[in-house]
Amino acid sequence: MPALRRTALALIASLSALAAHAAEPFSFGVLGDTPYNRFERTHLPAVIAEMDAELLKVVIHDGDIKNGGERCDDAIYEDRLALFGSSHHPFVYVPGDNDWTDCHRTSNGAYDPLERLEKLRGVFFADPRKTHGQYPMAVDTQADDAAFAAYREHQRWQIGPVLFVTVNVPGSGNNYGRKKTPGAEYLARSAAVRAWIEAGFARARSAGLEGVVLVMQANPDIEDFGDGKGNHAYRELLTQLLAETRRFAGQVLLVHGDSHVHRIDTPLRDPKDGAAVGNFTRVETFGSPFMGWVKVDVTPGSTPLFRPTGRAYSPKTGD
Repeated sequence: MPALRRTALALIASLSALAAHAAEPFSFGVLGDTPYNRFERTHLPAVIAEMDAELLKVVIHDGDIKNGGERCDDAIYEDRLALFGSSHHPFVYVPGDNDWTDCHRTSNGAYDPLERLEKLRGVFFADPRKTHGQYPMAVDTQADDAAFAAYREHQRWQIGPVLFVTVNVPGSGNNYGRKKTPGAEYLARSAAVRAWIEAGFARARSAGLEGVVLVMQANPDIEDFGDGKGNHAYRELLTQLLAETRRFAGQVLLVHGDSHVHRIDTPLRDPKDGAAVGNFTRVETFGSPFMGWVKVDVTPGSTPLFRPTGRAYSPKTGD
């Protein structure tokens, strides 16, 4: 019986792999760190319209829906919710540091960041099992796990042979804590992030998927990590990402914002020997004062699996 079970499981895995290779090409869009000012707020609908004109399966905003000196009032959240809801494509939002961790600043209204995070969850993840947009898409949420019920913003979905995973990992030090002492919120959220990433890669491996797309807001200092240094607030995350990527036979794409420098590169290296990780690609989205989005074409069965292309936004004459 055990031998028969192993044979059946192997057959299922083979059929899953064949189905993945037979999947149709598709595309998705990513953007972030916008709108930061009146100009960007005025023109973001035009950027969304540009994406609407493309055949995209999903659009993902990787965080920072306002600038770091702007108030974290409820009205900001409601305004951005309406913007995201106008998208013709399913629209996913990932929280950024300007959206909650930095709300303690006087210029931001001197809010309690944890209270703002709960408000943000209530506004943007009122139904964590579906996306925003005029035609929402069903997604999985970590909140369905009783051990991580608070983390409504951690979502996951599959398109063809690619699994998408979002995590709440913001810039400005990941709300780590003061004097290099991790705080309770950081520790609890990091445990949830680790579990969600681990579960995502386990699912991708068991299903024989070709790719994993991980989306977060923070620039986690990947280059310094490869040099054996790096920010302590992201070191544990990158150590896990390195291990999971090496154990995964397919391609891994990390999408983030935060430092406002659009780039497409392969920066992940093992800090032990400096060896590059060949199946890992990073896309950083455009950021204020530069507006734009990145189109990622996915071609199952090909190498590379992901082909990102930056789409800088240029206002039309008279706008």
